[in-house]
Amino acid sequence: MREIKGVHHVGIRVRSLETARAFYEKLGFRFIAGPFGPEPAAIMAHRSGLNINLILNASNASENNILMDVPEKHTGYTHMALEVGDLNAVQDALEERGLPLSGGPVNLPGGTSFIFVRDPDGNVIELHSPGA
Repeated sequence: MREIKGVHHVGIRVRSLETARAFYEKLGFRFIAGPFGPEPAAIMAHRSGLNINLILNASNASENNILMDVPEKHTGYTHMALEVGDLNAVQDALEERGLPLSGGPVNLPGGTSFIFVRDPDGNVIELHSPGA
């Protein structure tokens, strides 16, 4: 469809607004509004134009991300990938903010490289630097 102009937001199910908000603020997102709605959600925005909706209805039943951490592979979105310029600078900034890598760095032929972090609820975020 030619009418699609880009990604508006990503919905991320979390247990705690306070905990998730603190994490995503370390990635440069700012709190906009919420919680509101029948399945309470809060909105955060990044200067890149990406918004995230923190969906505040996760159960406390499991610490595992069922899409990523169990042997049986379920359907669904497994991660979001955020494009970055200087991956080394991003990795240094993550370390300074106390956000450990959960994977990588992975370096592909052609210069593409990426690393992974997880939010406090186990949701996976790829930080992706495209090759030349």
